[in-house]
Amino acid sequence: MSADTGPRTRVVAGRYTLGEVLGRGGMGTVWLATDRVLERQVALKEVTFSIDLTEEERGILRERTMREARAAARLDHPHVATVYDVVEQDGKPWLVMKHVSARSLQDVLEEQGPLPPAAVARIGLDLLAAIEAAHDIGIVHRDVKPANVLVSADGRACLTDFGIATTTGDSSLTTHGALIGSPSYMAPERANGEEPRPPVDLWSLGATLYAAVEGRPPFNRGEAMATLMSVVSEHPAPALRAGPLEPVLQGLLTKDPAQRSTAATARPQLEAIADGRVPVPAPTSAQPPPPSPGPVPGGSMERIGGDDLRALASSSKALIGSVARDARDQARHLADRRRERKDRQPVAARPAPPPPRRRRFRRRWVVVPVLLTVALVLLLLVGAGLALAAVFGLL
Repeated sequence: MSADTGPRTRVVAGRYTLGEVLGRGGMGTVWLATDRVLERQVALKEVTFSIDLTEEERGILRERTMREARAAARLDHPHVATVYDVVEQDGKPWLVMKHVSARSLQDVLEEQGPLPPAAVARIGLDLLAAIEAAHDIGIVHRDVKPANVLVSADGRACLTDFGIATTTGDSSLTTHGALIGSPSYMAPERANGEEPRPPVDLWSLGATLYAAVEGRPPFNRGEAMATLMSVVSEHPAPALRAGPLEPVLQGLLTKDPAQRSTAATARPQLEAIADGRVPVPAPTSAQPPPPSPGPVPGGSMERIGGDDLRALASSSKALIGSVARDARDQARHLADRRRERKDRQPVAARPAPPPPRRRRFRRRWVVVPVLLTVALVLLLLVGAGLALAAVFGLL
């Protein structure tokens, strides 16, 4: 990233002298600054909300940023860019953070292209540890993406920018129902207006690792609403280079948060890949070549209005209903086809009916009485003959 020298004599809160610009995004500008009191370099984030927000929404996010930055300052973890302080000047919050000598994962991907699965697994383990540390104190990051991941020269990763983080139980919506975030890395339940809970960060982790190994986000349609519709209703784009990472990505990108992989599930899988205990399949001739380094789309911060979210919810319900109707019609069509094939089947080809069962039990009870009757008649006839012979003196 090219350096922007900026006004070098500008001092924030009477303490922090601004230097060059380290980066810009939808939620503000990050400066390299010098702490005059402790005589050390820090990263100073000027929260400006450059995305399209109403004044009321700016005020709400400004107040929330102050509150949540103080909460994030409680995070002390080697894979989290530590927040030292939060100050306010000219009506804007400024986050004072530890300066990390590293580049964003976004910059790495745009300069080098996608990374090998083992390297991505190591980054995933560092981010997973950072996310768990935040969740342990009730903080949901809500914006895990390549631009908010710093990668050092030795491949270690650090999670930064808690600008739209929220404490568990807080709402992710502004007063008008607008949603703030990066659609390509946003969990489906956030798009549905549900309260952001820890599984949303695991989804975003999966999308981030997907982008790192594939060179593109799993869901990106160029426009915010089209991307959100893809997140809610479609499968991720087929992974071409993930190799052993593919099961991990599938588990983290499960749409139902109750069925999504947890940190405890994902960690041993990532460890096995990072340690080389899961073999990486050799590339085949059918595998496409790695994409050339270049922009990785989908990382921009967006504001999605309440009307758009309601339209998205309506479209999602209509899509689900359409899928159900299609499945029902397909089942009915298959049943009709089976019935037609049975009706068209020639008589000779039809299976012969089973032979009638022989009723031996009933036949026995019919024959025996007849034989007894015949024997009795014969005895009577013989007895009558003897009696007549005696009468006429024949005996």
